[in-house]
Amino acid sequence: MARAGLTAERLTRAGAELADEVGFDKVTVAALARQFGVKDASLYSHLKNSQDLRTRIALLALEEMADRVASALAGRAGKDALEAFAHAYRDYAREHPGRYAAAQLRLDPEVAAASAGVRHAQMTRAILRGYDLAEPDRTHAVRLLGSVFHGYISLESGGSFDHSSPGTQETWARVLDALDALLRNWPAP
Repeated sequence: MARAGLTAERLTRAGAELADEVGFDKVTVAALARQFGVKDASLYSHLKNSQDLRTRIALLALEEMADRVASALAGRAGKDALEAFAHAYRDYAREHPGRYAAAQLRLDPEVAAASAGVRHAQMTRAILRGYDLAEPDRTHAVRLLGSVFHGYISLESGGSFDHSSPGTQETWARVLDALDALLRNWPAP
């Protein structure tokens, strides 16, 4: 019998909070059971295994990020939209480092196709409408933006920029200026 009050949703949210506290790589069914003061077996009526928990946290993080980015993008275009998207993405990673790491989890293709990851791609493509890029350059630009944002956030959160000048905020602003300039002047093949 399932312990009263435990649901897959509650366990997923608790797992996401735990990921933010201790790191996504340390989230397991056993760690979550300890947090609730129950035996691991108590959670298996709600979760298949640790991979199921990790996937659920990843899906939650993707949904939260997509909601945040969608709110930030409302009514914006061009560089304004690019900056809003980038700031929402970076702010989420700073506020929820474990969830952000979860959002990078490689998902089963069927799960990924039904996830908010699709919304992320659509919103990135929406930003690029302000830059008049045709295919396949639009796809190249989506990949470029994802790579730059994730790369910068990963290096920053790992402390790579801590002991250098100028500050990370100034560099972030210049990176966004450079991306805007590149997207406005996309090189011909």
